[in-house]
Amino acid sequence: MGTKQMVAKQRKWIWCTALVFMLASGISALAQEEGGVSAEMFTVNNVWMMVATFLVFIMHLGFASLESGLTRAKNTVNILFKNTGIIAIGLLTYALIGFNLMYPGEWIIDGVLGKFSFGIANTLGDAANDTSAYNAGYTYWTDFLFQGMFAATAATIVSGAVAERIKLGSFLIFSTIYVAIVYPIYGSWKWGAGWLDAKGFYDFAGSTIVHSVGGWAALAGVIMLGPRLGKYVGGGIRPIMGHSMPLATIGVFLLWLGWFGFNGGSVLSADPALVSYTLVTTSLASAAGIMGAMLTSWIVQKKPDLTMALNGSLAGLVGITAGADSVAISSAIMIGIIAGALVVFSVILFDKAKLDDPVGAISVHLVCGIWGTLAVGIFSTNPDHSIGAQLMGIGAAAALCFPVALIIFGILRATLGIRVDEDEELKGLDLSEHGMESYAGFQIFSSQ
Repeated sequence: MGTKQMVAKQRKWIWCTALVFMLASGISALAQEEGGVSAEMFTVNNVWMMVATFLVFIMHLGFASLESGLTRAKNTVNILFKNTGIIAIGLLTYALIGFNLMYPGEWIIDGVLGKFSFGIANTLGDAANDTSAYNAGYTYWTDFLFQGMFAATAATIVSGAVAERIKLGSFLIFSTIYVAIVYPIYGSWKWGAGWLDAKGFYDFAGSTIVHSVGGWAALAGVIMLGPRLGKYVGGGIRPIMGHSMPLATIGVFLLWLGWFGFNGGSVLSADPALVSYTLVTTSLASAAGIMGAMLTSWIVQKKPDLTMALNGSLAGLVGITAGADSVAISSAIMIGIIAGALVVFSVILFDKAKLDDPVGAISVHLVCGIWGTLAVGIFSTNPDHSIGAQLMGIGAAAALCFPVALIIFGILRATLGIRVDEDEELKGLDLSEHGMESYAGFQIFSSQ
């Protein structure tokens, strides 16, 4: 081989080596974009998280439908108005204070109260290249909206429990204060890397952080309000039937659909294995919850109760939410079955205690939220998860949320009042609070 040929060959090798190096460097740089996630994967993660956000949004329609169906027709407008107001309050207060309070980064009291500023980034340029401080796989805006949908859910839980007798204005004031301050403070203790997180408490998607936080407030509201007129007469329990079982059933199926985003989105990425596994445990727990509630109610009440089966589905969903990513398939089914049975006994016991919850929200969200959180310590495949840490998280929620909710309701009762007048309650909140009917022009045949 001549000298010129050798030089030409060497030049080719140099150019090839340089090209490979440049391509490798480009790929490496691309992989480092957006906090160590490739540009393509960043986009995929972000799209999935937005889809999950849309699904969580649908849950609010589910709550509105379920609560409307399980209450009387004369209060339907009021239920729908509250659920419409709640999502507005939840998102706006989360933008004003909640997001920064829940994910503070810095602490005023270490791990307990975060240092926060009012408002979120104001323009696209303020956060265009930022990734979430919670997870580097998607944008700042996606993180805010996904978490904001969760915030609104906590107040929605309260709505059903206090239905048919609470003053609209007082309820909206309570929701504003509770969602703006109490929910994000407790959430910061775990999801904001606070003291519960440091103690090893685990709550994947919010059995306690969302559902029990809402459930404790619901319990406080029911205690402060008292039962609906005619519910407990002569020492007995008088059933007050909901006006539309089809509407209630639609609500539950919408909630189950929304839970795919609630739990699936809590993976915080589009990881195909973990997302799909989480959706399987979620669905199996819900199905098992239906079976557990159906069989339990059939045995205890002697007839199959549709409302119990519907709440059994939700009980299974709430129960699996804390550990959907970290329990075995068989454990998910067991968690669901137990949650379904628990919700039946809980509804019956609360009724015997004369705590009037028209939709069973306390039983579903508080009782089964506690069970699901505790179940992580029992069934989790992660050795770092312990019963002790889970009990600590449950106790912390009770210690913060229940007394604060009692105080807020107590102040409202002493000032504005929290319960409508007897005549207004008998007439129905649609006419007395809103001056309109939910089914104008239709004759509703009901003994209520």
